[in-house]
Amino acid sequence: MIRTVNLKKSYRIGEEQVTVLHGVDLEIQEGDMVALTGSSGSGKSTLMNILGCLDKPDSGQYLLAEEDVSTLSQDELAAIRNQRIGFVFQTFNLLPRMSAMENVGLPLLYAGISHPQERAEEALTTVGLKERMFHEPNQLSGGQRQRVAIARAIITNPAVILADEPTGNLDSATSLEVMELFIELNRQGRTIIIVTHEPDIAAYCKRQIRMKDGRIVEMREAG
Repeated sequence: MIRTVNLKKSYRIGEEQVTVLHGVDLEIQEGDMVALTGSSGSGKSTLMNILGCLDKPDSGQYLLAEEDVSTLSQDELAAIRNQRIGFVFQTFNLLPRMSAMENVGLPLLYAGISHPQERAEEALTTVGLKERMFHEPNQLSGGQRQRVAIARAIITNPAVILADEPTGNLDSATSLEVMELFIELNRQGRTIIIVTHEPDIAAYCKRQIRMKDGRIVEMREAG
């Protein structure tokens, strides 16, 4: 599903060129559920941005379903982001004056698909929020808002879901509910990558990949 070969990435900060990724080699199989861990500055967020086609490497290859996306144009990357990758963020990123259904349907509208209500209702039903579909974000709890964000991520039936600190703004009980939802989505065959600095959240995943100083320093299976 995902393979990177010698990925390198640097940024210029003032007069200094800072290397963030030092030749990352990674393989994630279809149907895997992976935790990407590491301290601040380890490179995990930069790697996540490249895997999500939000950024491009300076060199190396990124293969998504055997397609070398590291060579694609910005328009082609945007199409992949909209159709083949679902995103879940720590801050939910919901539009405040739109209902849950309207927020969930946005990816379909961006793809030029009109009247996405039926599929939005189906996605909200999957995450257990059918009864809240007409509520706006300020009428929902933090856990419910994250469920709306997950419904939005799955509405296009993407091959991969990328979740960046998805429990970072949630209490322990709600975090457990959200992780159980990710586990269920994974059981349905979705490939899931979760960036987290919380060991108890990483423990829910089948594999843990730890980064340090722009390199992968440890990979281990669950248990």
